[in-house]
Amino acid sequence: MSKTKASQAADLYSTARENPYVQRLIEDEELRDNLREAFEAARGAYGRATGNGKGAVKAVTSDKKVQKDLRSAAESLREASEAFKAPRKRKRKKSRLGRLILFGLVAAAIALVLSEDARRSVLDALFGAEEEFEYTSTTSINGA
Repeated sequence: MSKTKASQAADLYSTARENPYVQRLIEDEELRDNLREAFEAARGAYGRATGNGKGAVKAVTSDKKVQKDLRSAAESLREASEAFKAPRKRKRKKSRLGRLILFGLVAAAIALVLSEDARRSVLDALFGAEEEFEYTSTTSINGA
């Protein structure tokens, strides 16, 4: 008998994990906070409305604190409902490759600024090596 209960529990767990609403509830902290606030406000309103001895209807219509708690619970439930309807906010994953490429570009720029040999080798690679030549004048200083 315990095997069937265990398998039922496992089936229930796997079904719950596959449910998109349960997934959303597990992953979305803001949604959980809204539901928690709504529950606490509703519990406070219920306790105050039933515990004062006047009756629930009179407490809801005349007690400002009960009205405030009910309003807070309704707002929290509305926010939770909007969070369920809204598309899931995905956190942007930072790319290690992008960060590595950016670091390499910055390092190369610094190397080019600081090193004349590096600048010369880059310019030679891009535009070809400079031709070095000797200049000899065909005119003489003596005027001859």
